Amino acid sequence: NVAAGQVVAVARPGAVMPDGTRLGRAKLRGVESDGMILAEDEVSIGIDHDGIMVLPDDLVPGTPLADVLPIATDVLELEITPNRPDCLGVYGVAREVHAATGAPLADPPWAGVPSLSGGVPGFDVEVRDRDLCPRFTVRRFDEVTIGPSPAWLKARLSAAGQRPINNVVDITNYVMLLTGQPLHAFDADLVSGGKLTVRRARDGETITTLDAVERTLDSSTVLIEDAHGPTSIAGIMGGARSEVGPHTTRVLIEAATWNGPNIQRTSTRLGLRTEASGRFEKQLQPEQTVEAQAVAARLMSRLTGARSVGGMIDAGGWSPPPRRSIHLRDGAVKDLLGAGPEPPEQRAILERLGFGARSAPGGLDVTVPHWRRGDVTREADLVEEVGRIWGFDKLPVTLPSRRGVSGRLEPTQRLRRRAEDALASRGLYEILGWSFTGPGVVERLGIGPDDARSRAVRIVNPMSEEQSFLRTTLLGSLLDNVRRNRARGAEDVRLFERGAIYIARAGIEPHRFAYGRSPSAGTLRRPETIPGLDRLPAEHEHVGALLAGRMRPPSWRDPEPPRADFFVAKGVLAALLDTLRVPWRVEPAQEPFLHPGRSARVLIGEDATPVGWLGELHPTVAHAWEIEDAVAGFEIDLGAVLDAAPEGLDFEDVTSFPAVRQDVAVDLPADVPAAQVVEIVRSSGGALLHHVEVFDVYEGAQVGEGRRSLALRLEFRAGDRTLTDEEVAERRAKIVAALAQVDGRLRG
Repeated sequence: NVAAGQVVAVARPGAVMPDGTRLGRAKLRGVESDGMILAEDEVSIGIDHDGIMVLPDDLVPGTPLADVLPIATDVLELEITPNRPDCLGVYGVAREVHAATGAPLADPPWAGVPSLSGGVPGFDVEVRDRDLCPRFTVRRFDEVTIGPSPAWLKARLSAAGQRPINNVVDITNYVMLLTGQPLHAFDADLVSGGKLTVRRARDGETITTLDAVERTLDSSTVLIEDAHGPTSIAGIMGGARSEVGPHTTRVLIEAATWNGPNIQRTSTRLGLRTEASGRFEKQLQPEQTVEAQAVAARLMSRLTGARSVGGMIDAGGWSPPPRRSIHLRDGAVKDLLGAGPEPPEQRAILERLGFGARSAPGGLDVTVPHWRRGDVTREADLVEEVGRIWGFDKLPVTLPSRRGVSGRLEPTQRLRRRAEDALASRGLYEILGWSFTGPGVVERLGIGPDDARSRAVRIVNPMSEEQSFLRTTLLGSLLDNVRRNRARGAEDVRLFERGAIYIARAGIEPHRFAYGRSPSAGTLRRPETIPGLDRLPAEHEHVGALLAGRMRPPSWRDPEPPRADFFVAKGVLAALLDTLRVPWRVEPAQEPFLHPGRSARVLIGEDATPVGWLGELHPTVAHAWEIEDAVAGFEIDLGAVLDAAPEGLDFEDVTSFPAVRQDVAVDLPADVPAAQVVEIVRSSGGALLHHVEVFDVYEGAQVGEGRRSLALRLEFRAGDRTLTDEEVAERRAKIVAALAQVDGRLRG
């Protein structure tokens, strides 16, 4: 659409475009280009790319474009906390800036607009579920001319991430960004029957929304419908049937208040999140509907030439509640914060935030504005308002002047940290995995249906299919991390994790949990009073470790360091349990995911309570996680181990009286485990046997086929005297006699 004599926007070589592109010289069809004539979308003030921008003829060529067009050069990105929906509108943010800086605050954009009464000719509204829609307002505008919005409006919407469409739709989006209250525009001629009804959807009912997607609803969803059926999903997205188009001449502007939690649940279930739902779910206040209608009316008249017809339909039965009044005591701010401004400054801060404040005996009586109704409910909330504007950074860094306020760890917490430190000191790195796992992990580990670890609880609303169950073992999380590290070039991996596992109770149909929801529905009660507690899965605190690759870096003295295997994992487990002073041992056992000849059960205490497994992973299991070499590790019930740990440590003298050390070689059948031999020696050696260890193994012709020799180092010690040879010989004789029960005898 270029023509002679036009004034147009041009970017010369070297100009930087909004997307960061820097223009250079180029040849087009053999002609050198000295710049580019711009369209709206190329300067981010619209979406029109069909033709160039034609500027007013009275502009002087060479004028900087920034002086002509309302290009947004400064954009603020704010993170608004869920308790402050009033700051989801620009005016709410301006109110905060005014309170924090004292800068002048303009009157609200809805100020000065007279209130309307009476209905709208030709239209009616019925609200059937007032608990879900306390207020529903509608205004009618005739003689509407649909067209593009002015450049200033397009620029502001584009800077805020909105796509300009036409003047009516752009007005609704602009008002939402300004006031925080979403609006919806209906083509009045497409509202069948002249009546809008707000109701719950029927299970299985469908609607095609503005994004051209047909959505299936349930009875928790709120709809707006006319005589021909649903026209929009309340608070989330309008329907395609009644949207404003190029031929629209009459418009109904709707502004409503919806039940925030219901909007959030519907948005989550449908997987449909919009600018409107993000505001409504935080619970807007009914007064905001009228404020937004006032601003929209001004813009409709100014930008579309529309004429307001009739008054305003105000349905839903809402009536303004009395303004909440809270007494703020004179000393409350300093008592709660430890410091703070004087009462006159407190009053000034609250008034700048929009609160009403008047002097009262002993303090201030503060009235809460409607936009803070859901957030400020008590004196402590007012103290917070004063403190954050005054500046929490001004608070002195001191401890409360009370006795007994210093924090300390409980005994179990100290033991837990001691266990983590023991693993970290052995070169293991801690990981933090999800409490969730995928549906096929148990099967990939070979765990059968009769195993308690196969009783996993399904999550109703998982974040993904790979996180749709509560985990019953830490092994899957550890293997995922070993694989991830290996895939990124880390061949030598030593990891541990402490976390919870969840086992559904046997014989009881488990709950299906919803992520992020408390089983007690947020009510603080004693555990035994929570309904259905007996159906909750059993939660256990476990600690697990996996090791793969070399156990230390190679060096010129040791070019091939030892690699992960059963005994390396056992050494790490020993470091953990010995640090906690828990007596333990292992015995051969079978786990479906462990190598048949390199697996064991971990037992603790005098009663040999089983608390977990130790061993090397079965090659097929390791291969399922794309790990081709040996992986060793363990997983134990840390809660049970901590319960068995002694509460205190007693001093033991090990230096005053000398020890008597003797080495013995025992000839016994090859299938007798060394751990069993050590246990027999310990139990028969009595209190004088201080330590026993195996330091050598021999199999060969000198002991015969099917037998082997274990060399044991014995250390005898008494805490109150020096032992005699006779005492040691007596203990040794009892040990030799006890070894006969496994067909053991001294060599030589």
